[in-house]
Amino acid sequence: MNVEQLLSDKQLKPKAKTEELSRMLLSKEVSLKELITAAESSKDSNKATCIEALEFATRAEPKIGTKVCLDFVTKTLLEKAPRVKWESAKVIGNIAHLHPDKLDDAIRNLLVNSEFPGTVVRWSAAYALGEIVKLKTKQNKALIPAIEAILKREEKNSIQKIYRAALKMAESDF
Repeated sequence: MNVEQLLSDKQLKPKAKTEELSRMLLSKEVSLKELITAAESSKDSNKATCIEALEFATRAEPKIGTKVCLDFVTKTLLEKAPRVKWESAKVIGNIAHLHPDKLDDAIRNLLVNSEFPGTVVRWSAAYALGEIVKLKTKQNKALIPAIEAILKREEKNSIQKIYRAALKMAESDF
């Protein structure tokens, strides 16, 4: 079964599709390129399912998150569908450590999403930005003040907690 067949299977619920796509990606039954190609040509719900599968897979094996993967999810951060935005942010959080010098566009798009009205999108942006700031790269010079500004306007304690923990780790020396 290929990605398009799986996505169009009316017998499977979305969660089962996500789990199967993730399994197929991890077992190399489907390539990252195939998954991204299918996602790019899919409607929002199926695109989000593909990206969620990618999130599951990169959580288990971050190295799956190549530069092609990073570029794809960086771009999808700016799509209209909230689920696409939040799953893309989680993938970036999972793989940021593999691409510390290639995160400028991702950071810019995540900062846009930090102002999104939906809590889950903002939470996911906080997760990804937190993982990036923990890397202690040159981006922190601009990123830390941006996160401090977000903290001043963010009303949700759960999101503030993510940012505070990341800032604490970024400022500490191990």
